[in-house]
Amino acid sequence: MEDKFKTVSLDSMLDKHIGKTGTEDRDIFENELRIDLLGQAIKQARQERNLTQQQLGDLVGVQKAQISKIENSVKNARFETILKVFDALGAKVNFNVEMSH
Repeated sequence: MEDKFKTVSLDSMLDKHIGKTGTEDRDIFENELRIDLLGQAIKQARQERNLTQQQLGDLVGVQKAQISKIENSVKNARFETILKVFDALGAKVNFNVEMSH
C-alpha cells in the first residue's frame, strides 16, 4: 500500500499557508501566537502557585472574570492589568520591542 501522506516541517507549512518569515502576514501570525502563549503562561504560573482565578483577581484588584479573560486572550486586556498580574505572581517581566525600518 502506497503512503499517501508526506511529512513536512512546520516551517514549510507556515511558509506555504501563512507566508514566509519576514512577510507582514507571517509577522502578524507570530506576534498573535506569542500573545496567546502569554495568557497560557499566566495561567500556568497561577496554577503553580495554587491560586484560583478569584484569589489572583483579589491580589490584582480585578474580578475573577477579568483573570479568565486574560488567561484566554490577553489581546483585549489593559497593559497595566497584565503587569499587575505578573507582579502578583512574583514574575519577572522582560519586554523586547522591535521597530520595523
